[in-house]
This record gives sequence, structure tokens and C-alpha cells, in this order.
Amino acid sequence: MPLSRQVNLFLRIERMKPIKFSVEVKKARSLGLPIVALESTIITHGMPYPKNLETAKIVEKTVRDNGATPATIAVIEGSIHIGLESKQLETLSQVKTAEKLSRSDLATCLAKRQTGSTTVAATMILANHVQIKVFATGGIGGAHRGSEIDFDISADLYELSKTPVNVVCAGPKAILDIPKTLEILETLGVPVITYGQNNLPGFWSKSLNIKSPSRMNSTTQIADAFKIRQELGLSGGQLIANPIPSSEEIPWSEISKVVAQSISESQELKIKGKDVTPFLLNRIFEITNGKSLEANKALIINNARLAAKIAINLMEP
Repeated sequence: MPLSRQVNLFLRIERMKPIKFSVEVKKARSLGLPIVALESTIITHGMPYPKNLETAKIVEKTVRDNGATPATIAVIEGSIHIGLESKQLETLSQVKTAEKLSRSDLATCLAKRQTGSTTVAATMILANHVQIKVFATGGIGGAHRGSEIDFDISADLYELSKTPVNVVCAGPKAILDIPKTLEILETLGVPVITYGQNNLPGFWSKSLNIKSPSRMNSTTQIADAFKIRQELGLSGGQLIANPIPSSEEIPWSEISKVVAQSISESQELKIKGKDVTPFLLNRIFEITNGKSLEANKALIINNARLAAKIAINLMEP
């Protein structure tokens, strides 16, 4: 291919996937400061307005207060945004038509110049693309109950096996088949590290009756494990399960019944695919009279705090 055509093709591709950094993130990159990626699906699909905006601002502040720079990631009118300005965050929190983007949707959203919020998988992809290696979220997707029949398994699990990013969460979402989710992660070679306790946390619940594959008690250990994986040439990231604080949890004995009821209702209504999780989270919110939303907010803030510390440790030699 002639050089002029190669240059034109390169410029065309760059126009199709422009990356825009917020002022704060651009400064942090130039100074080599620790950065924590944050997803945007929780803003557009996870919480109602204005609770979503309030939570997003608190989570970003938590990252800053713990020594790192927050980078909320989203696609806005066909442009990748790494970090959002205050006005952009406020606008996104009220958008009703944002696409929910995973690996399969990201390129088409960009090509069509649409607006979309990033799931765990898409956030990992874009964070890694700009060399951000730590990402804080609420909970990851996984194998849904009944997935042995309908194969409803989140792309998050496969992304964790491919993309080298530390994902800090409160465990797999409680609506999932957690034992199956752990089996898949093990098969894919993804380390599941629970911070500070032996049992796996259950998202809204501090502890499940499921032993964690691994336990680490310090962020230095977590950062070192990630560095060693990279030195060994092992693909993929690490899943860090961070228990919700005891004072904020909904015990598993209580929330498990609510989850079961919500799943039963979704099956009766034949809700499938990407619509399942938003439906379940909304029904659980309604049944618990908003208690699940408050717990969700608490666990995300807690995860942001831990992610910032890991990001700092990763910068250390």
C-alpha cells in the first residue's frame, strides 16, 4: 500500500476513535501520577437520577482523597472520554438513551457516533488502552443462574482473562450463580483475591459461605502479584474482591430471599440478555425499600478507596 494511503487510513481510524482526556487526567498522565478508572454504566443504568450523580461525585472524591486521580470512562457522541468534566458527568447522569457497551458493542457505538456507558469489560479495554491498570467498580458480571441452559454468561469474565487490569469490586453480583462464576474464572486463569478475609464477599453482603480462592491482606501484595504476572507473561488481569463494611451490609440470609424472588419474576416476564441485570437491581431496590441502593453506594466508595491504594503501590519500584 502506498505511503499516502497508509497515512490516510491511519488518520481515518484515528478520527473514528478519538480519545479525549479530562483536564485532571491529562495532568496526572503528564506527571506520572496514579490513576483509577471508573465505569459509567452504574451512572446510566445502575442508579436513578440524582442518586447516580451524587454517588459518582463521591466516588471520584474518594479516589482523590486517597491519593489517586479518578478517570470515569464513557463514550460521548462517538468520542472516547477518559475522565469526565463536571458538566459532562451531570449530563451523562440524565441521559436516557445511552447504549450499554461491552466488548461486542464498543466499536459500533464509536462508528455510529453514539453515546454509551462502559460496562466492566469495556472499561477494562479502554483503561488498558491508555495504560491505566486499576479499575474500581461495584460488582462484576458472571454466570447467571440457569446459564447451563441459556449460556447467559457475562463478557466481564472473558475480559478478565485477556486484559491486564486490576478490577476492584465487592465480588460477583449477588444475582449471579457465584459458584459457577468462580469455576469459569478458575478455568480462564483469572486470580480471585479477597482482601482481608477468607470467604468471598457477596456484593451487598460482607461474606458468603464460599471460601475465596486466595486471600491477601495488603495492597502491596496485590500490586506485587500483578507485577509478577506481567513479568511471567501471563495474560489477563486480577479480580480483587473487597468486602462491604459490616455497618453497611445486607446479610446474605436476608438479601438471598429478595434475589430469589426477583429472579423468579424476571423469568415469568421472559426478560433476557442485557435487560436482566437492570431489571433485577431495580426490583431488589423496590423490595428492600431502597436499602440495596444505599449498600451499593457504600461498597463502591469502599472499592474506590482500595483501588486508589493499589494504584499507588503499582507506581512503586
